Amino acid sequence: MENLKQKIRSGATVVGFGARYSFAPDDFKKVAEQGIYDFAFTDSQHSPYSEDRLVRLAAMAADCGLPLHFRIKHTRNTHLIGNHLDLGPSGIEVPQVETVATVEEAVANFYYLPRGVRSHGGSHRIGDPSIGPQEYADWWNDYGVLWIQLESVAAVTSAFNLAKPGVDCLSFGPADLQMDIDHGGHPVLQTVDDCVAHAVGELEGTETAVCFRSGDPEHRQRYLDMGVRVILENAKI
Repeated sequence: MENLKQKIRSGATVVGFGARYSFAPDDFKKVAEQGIYDFAFTDSQHSPYSEDRLVRLAAMAADCGLPLHFRIKHTRNTHLIGNHLDLGPSGIEVPQVETVATVEEAVANFYYLPRGVRSHGGSHRIGDPSIGPQEYADWWNDYGVLWIQLESVAAVTSAFNLAKPGVDCLSFGPADLQMDIDHGGHPVLQTVDDCVAHAVGELEGTETAVCFRSGDPEHRQRYLDMGVRVILENAKI
């Protein structure tokens, strides 16, 4: 059976839901049992966060057979990606990315040798951390999912360059992107949808997919028709 990373790389459509830290195990299970989601997502950039909460939420996701994706608190915290992953998430999103240097640092700290420099350790890691270090590293490097978030027109126009090897998705932060569009202006990219379409075109033929927060499931097909293959929706419980 394909894992989430393999599904994304193969061009399949995958859909996730937002999981709040306040979720009880029964809440998580109720959403997961709907059978329409491929992963769960949680956030620390705009939400209260603690390591203990993240461990508990990752365990809930694992109990339901779903990977948990985690948005880190700040762009400059890419050096902490390995520490976050040791708490149980299966993937990471880095917000407000503007430069290739940020992407390269994220990739380095996300993957183990020989692809990156992530340190070994952590009993809460997803998978079986009791196996040998290289065996676990090889498994993780083919399992973990890394997103880089585009939240400005400058980032969108650099989409191809930001889709470095190891980046599974370029995701969109539509609120900040809309504000940047309103204040900066661009002769062609005048709406969020224009930016999404541009990124989809830039990534055609690459292994990196485009992710969009469509929110309501009613909007899902609109973005699938644009070439988006990773959708994030609000959970309904």
